[in-house]
Amino acid sequence: MTQALQRKLVTFEEFIAKYPDNSNKRYELHDGVVIEMPPPTGDHEEIILFLIERFILEYTRLKLPYGCPKTALVKPSESESAYLPDVLLLNRPNLANEPLWKKESTLTQAESIPLVVEVVSTNWRDDYFTKLGRYEEIGIPEYWIIDYAALGGKRFIGNPKQPTISIYSLVEGEYQLYLFRGSDQIISPTFPELNLTAEHIFNAGNI
Repeated sequence: MTQALQRKLVTFEEFIAKYPDNSNKRYELHDGVVIEMPPPTGDHEEIILFLIERFILEYTRLKLPYGCPKTALVKPSESESAYLPDVLLLNRPNLANEPLWKKESTLTQAESIPLVVEVVSTNWRDDYFTKLGRYEEIGIPEYWIIDYAALGGKRFIGNPKQPTISIYSLVEGEYQLYLFRGSDQIISPTFPELNLTAEHIFNAGNI
């Protein structure tokens, strides 16, 4: 479960000046509230590593000018928020237009972020509610929610709950949702030739 660290609201500038510290902890800023993210499990980390490796192979093969930064933040405009996606695909040519990139490793423009991935943990409401709305507001073209432990609400992953990958694709400014389970072939607008099933991702630690 996420934990708010203070009662007093802080600005984005104050957050950047103090967080993250030099520990292994991860923090986000949600409307002025500093949130300590739950420590990831081994399965959670295996999925992240697997996806980063696959994305790198794919954009290298296609000769696309992308990258997967380790700790870049995503900041919605006119909001005292900053999110740290589990996987962030970066469009490097647009970095010259990012006012916060050089000093704060922070992205604010949809043109810089072709795709983001959140791997669900106990703070699943942040992924399905808060970040979904904010990533759509920014205009990020593609957003994956990987719910390998079926923690999300039934309205999102069905009843009975089962491991599900939700891919939100931006169409005319609004996200369209596609669900993938089991042997379903992943359909990604960013990587249309990506040869993965939902099971491949859920079983990342066993590959």
